[in-house]
Amino acid sequence: MDKFLSAAIEQAKQGLAEGGIPIGSVLVIDGNIVGRGHNQRVQKGSPILHAEMDCFENVGRLKAADYKKATLYSTLSPCDMCSGTALLYGIPKIVIGENKTFKGPEDYVRSRGVDVTVLDDPQCQQLMSDFIQHHPELWNEDIGE
Repeated sequence: MDKFLSAAIEQAKQGLAEGGIPIGSVLVIDGNIVGRGHNQRVQKGSPILHAEMDCFENVGRLKAADYKKATLYSTLSPCDMCSGTALLYGIPKIVIGENKTFKGPEDYVRSRGVDVTVLDDPQCQQLMSDFIQHHPELWNEDIGE
């Protein structure tokens, strides 16, 4: 398994252990993880701390040139908000663990020149499927339904 996706999965598991939604993300530049994050909407009562947003926040400020050589990994297909942030900062590549339980605007992101790879990882799918089955109301809140 991809070591960066593994790191994102560890973030997702941490979020679940904290009572949150099991989605994790890491940002990689030059082969190194520069930031990690997990969905913290429940834990922090935040309307915006999806895994990717938490990851960006944990990275802190970067130069535009740094973002332009970054890869964003997420255990789940990024939503409009998180995809928009990746587009805003010119991140050229997004690697997604799975998009069966939720699919963000991947086609639009690709149309903007981003290399989007979906790995169809069974562990990512299982984490989300189990969570959605046991906490449908929390999941629907997270995706705005």
